[in-house]
Amino acid sequence: MDTDEDIKVTLSVGEVAKRAGVAVSTLHFYESKGLIEGWRTDGNQRRYHRSVLRRVAIIRVAQRAGIPLQVVREALKDFPQDRPPDVEDWKSFSTAWRDMLDERIAALTELREHLINCIGCGCLSLQECPLRNPGDELGHEGAGPRRLASTIGGAESRECQPESE
Repeated sequence: MDTDEDIKVTLSVGEVAKRAGVAVSTLHFYESKGLIEGWRTDGNQRRYHRSVLRRVAIIRVAQRAGIPLQVVREALKDFPQDRPPDVEDWKSFSTAWRDMLDERIAALTELREHLINCIGCGCLSLQECPLRNPGDELGHEGAGPRRLASTIGGAESRECQPESE
């Protein structure tokens, strides 16, 4: 069993990559985005404090949950690089991220319910379609599926052009 003296305080980029289960290029990317910090030795070798392993784990969990890296960077910006997050730090991260995830879940659930209704209609210009035609805006332009591609004389009509998002 390792003693405190046996545990390395600093790790090379390769050691961090191996222990964290990510590519070296991922660590360079995280560093370029301000998510982790390292330094160079006199021999120009990249080194990281071992607490970077916990930061990388937090970043990966956040990415898996769909949390934007900018939000992760903001959460970690005032957090010291030379110690791992403790229970209180994790509560702070997870509470803020939980609210964001709850909002996403609600939005996706609503989208799923609208999508189910839309699949049954078969026409993207019905008044009931809140996804592609809220308020039946396209119904005022005429009958039929206004956004479906149709070719008139080899050229696409104006209403067949894709909607800008």
